[in-house]
Formats: sequence, C-alpha cells, structure tokens
Amino acid sequence: MLLKELINGLSFVKTRGSLDVEIEGIAYDSRNVRQGFIFVCIEGFSTDGHEYIPMAIENGAKALLVQKDIEAPDGITVIKVNNTRYAIAYISDIFFGHPSRKLALTGVTGTKGKTTTTFMIKSILEAANQKVGLIGTLGTRIGDLALASERTTPEAYDLQSVFAQMAEKDVKSVVMEVSSQGLELHRVSCVDFDTGIFTNLSQDHISPREHSSMEEYFNAKLKLFKMCRTGIINKDHPYGREVIKKASCKIYTYGIEQDADIKADNIVLKQDSVEFDVNTPWGVSRISVGVPGKFSIYNALAAIGAAGVMGVPLAAAAEGLKKISVPGRAEVIYSDERITVITDYAHTPDSLENILTTFKNSSEGRVVCVFGCGGDRDRNKRPLMGEVSGRIADFTIITSDNPRTEEPMAIIKDIEEGIKKLKAEYLTIEDRRQAIKYSIENAQPKDVIILAGKGHETYQIFKDKTVHFDEREVVREIIRELEDKGC
Repeated sequence: MLLKELINGLSFVKTRGSLDVEIEGIAYDSRNVRQGFIFVCIEGFSTDGHEYIPMAIENGAKALLVQKDIEAPDGITVIKVNNTRYAIAYISDIFFGHPSRKLALTGVTGTKGKTTTTFMIKSILEAANQKVGLIGTLGTRIGDLALASERTTPEAYDLQSVFAQMAEKDVKSVVMEVSSQGLELHRVSCVDFDTGIFTNLSQDHISPREHSSMEEYFNAKLKLFKMCRTGIINKDHPYGREVIKKASCKIYTYGIEQDADIKADNIVLKQDSVEFDVNTPWGVSRISVGVPGKFSIYNALAAIGAAGVMGVPLAAAAEGLKKISVPGRAEVIYSDERITVITDYAHTPDSLENILTTFKNSSEGRVVCVFGCGGDRDRNKRPLMGEVSGRIADFTIITSDNPRTEEPMAIIKDIEEGIKKLKAEYLTIEDRRQAIKYSIENAQPKDVIILAGKGHETYQIFKDKTVHFDEREVVREIIRELEDKGC
C-alpha cells in the first residue's frame, strides 16, 4: 500500500520526503521492523520510540511516523503528527482494510466484571451457533483457538491485526474488554463498536501511573459511549447513571434495584450459582447462572442485553449462561468432604465484599479469606479491604499479592490498619504459598477458603523479578504434601 493511501485523511503537522512509497508493514517496536515498513515512534511511560529510530532504519524502515522533531537520513520519509498513538490506530485500521466494520463488535468497560461479562456473551453466542472472537485479560480466542496477549486491550496495531485474522476465519461476532488505558491511549481509536457495556466504576485504577482522579477515570470510560451505536448501562450504579446522561449512543439499561429495560426479579442466591427471572424488551425468562454471587446477576443482565441487541433469542442466552465458567472468577480449585478452596480475582473492596458475602451466606462452615493488595497501586483501598475481610470473613490471613516495587510487609501493614479496627481474627504471613498452606493445614470441617486477588494470574511480581505462581498448582502441591504426611 502506498504511504499516501495509508495516511489519507490523517491530520499531520508536516512531512518530509516522498509519499509515493510502498509500505509493506507497520511496527511500533524497532525490533519488529522489516524492509519497507513504516516505524511509528510512540512515547511510552518508560521508553521513547523516537530513541530507536536508528535501529528501525537499519532494519529496513522506509518511513517514520513521529511526534517530535527528529533527524533522519535522505531517502527516509518523515511524517510528524500531534499524537502517534492515535496515528498508529488510524493507519492500522486502513492497512488491514477496516476489519472491525466486518464484525459485530461488543466492547465491555468498567472496573469489575469485564472478563466475566465477555465470557458470558461468548457462551451465549456459541449457544446460538455462532463462531465468536474474544479479546481480554485472559488472552485472545478465535473460535476454539487460544492466543496469548500482553494487555487487556491490545495496542492499536495488534488489535487491528487480530480483527483482520478473525474476519478471515469467518468470525461474525467479537466481544472484547475495553480498559480505560485502552481508551485513553487510543488503542481502540478508529474501531467500529456496535455495542458498548458499562459495568461499574471504583477507585482501583487511581494511581500516578494510571488515573489521577475518579473524574479522569470516568471520562476515559465514557469515551466508549461516544464511539458505539448502542450502550448497555448498569442503571443501579451511580456512575452508570452519569453515563446515561452523557452518552451519545442509543441506551438500554439493566439493573436489579432500579426500574430498567433489562431487569432481574425473584432472585435466588446459591453457593454455586444464581437464579432469577429476567424481563427484557425481547421477552421474559427464568435464568440460571453457573457463577455464584449477586455480581453475577449484573454481569448476566449485561450479557443478555448485548445478545438481545444482536438479535440472539433469549433461549440461547438462558442456555449459554447456565453452563458458563470463567477461569479465576469464583473458581473452585479444590473440594472434598472437609474443605472447599476457591480462587477469585477480587482485588477491590467491593469485589472482595461480593465474593465473601456470597459464601458467607451459603457456607455451612467458616469463611477463611487469604488476600493481599498489589504494590504501586491505590494505597487508600488497602485498609478498606482489611476492614471488609475482618467484618465478613470468620478468619483472615493477610499476605502478599503482587508487591511490585514496594516492600510486601509495608503493604500488609496498610491492610492491617483496617482490620485492627474490628475484633476480628486474623494472621499475617508474608509468603503467599505459606499463607495458603496455613489456611489448608488449619482448616476446620466445611471451611470455605477464598484465595482473593490472583484469580487467573499465574505469576507474582516483585521489585526485582516475576515468578511463576499458579494457585491451582500451589493448592494441589500443598494437598499432596499434607496427604504424604498423613494429615
């Protein structure tokens, strides 16, 4: 494709060199540049692509897309724009032939519930005999093919490439998680969204590296509802009601408490599932969801709304939700007549309260909570999470999550500030494996042990290293060790 075709309609500050250059590919990492590529210089949080221009040229770049004044040898075309993050989204969309326009695309945004909601929609669409694409925290899936991905919402070029692969493989519907960073950093710019879903908003991503305030965080999420044709919004959530006021798309609402277009009634909460009646513009049905907790009802209502907008029968929604299973979301990883061990990604006060309350209300024995908080993230939530666990769980073990550059015990002390306010039984064990082992080794009959915070993750991040840590494997190893000891 000629460079002038690739940048047709793109606003740029200035150009130098010929635009009649044949472009063979696009790269934002100089190591991926090949002969005839255009290299897009992105200024990141820790590195600046402009510094890698010599390597890109050495690897064969014919053109550079920059947002700074740079020096380049003769024969290299330079295009300067105000924002290369937006520019790479723009040219990638053109390069791959506007692939998102060929797909029925649903984007899910919010602090919590994105992953579960996307999996629910995928399950519903598959129950309706559709081949589905999925993009999110747990990777990318094209039908039955699973691909790894580094980010919840991939970089713009990678995202457009995936859309193109999906279209080539006859995928008709795609559901993806849309992070606030994905919206803010233009990863989903130039993407054609049919439907957007808003789940909820809490202060999990308020930090120096992410969003400076809830207002900034909310405004990033709001962008999706100025891009999509139809929005499906949680009316029970105060920020959802703000989205309804400010969105520029057609709106369907869902909820339990508020009068909504898609509403749940006659709710029954069980230890391994939820049941409810749903009233929708497309009919009425009794729904059973194989993921427990009130939060699962909200996610299911959003998924039912997305399916309804796409014209999927309510019967397919009921079938898809009944058999749903999401890795790391209220996932039972071990159970016998004595104990049940569950892993869940809960890492905010609200999500921790949801998962603990779910099992507190249905368990015959104690609810034991093992959790920590991530380093380099909002410190204000740490004592709140300690307070939540102390108030609901029968016993709490405070441990490490992903401490990152912080000292693990400093994070634990922050959490302790909340639980110390209560007359709650708790223990601190810095090493997460040892904390899990203690909970299992000292379990009482019918205990439900909830390992909160890691969920699907298979690693721990420390200041100097990232180590493999899969709670499923860890629990199995500990059970084997205890069995070998005759415990």
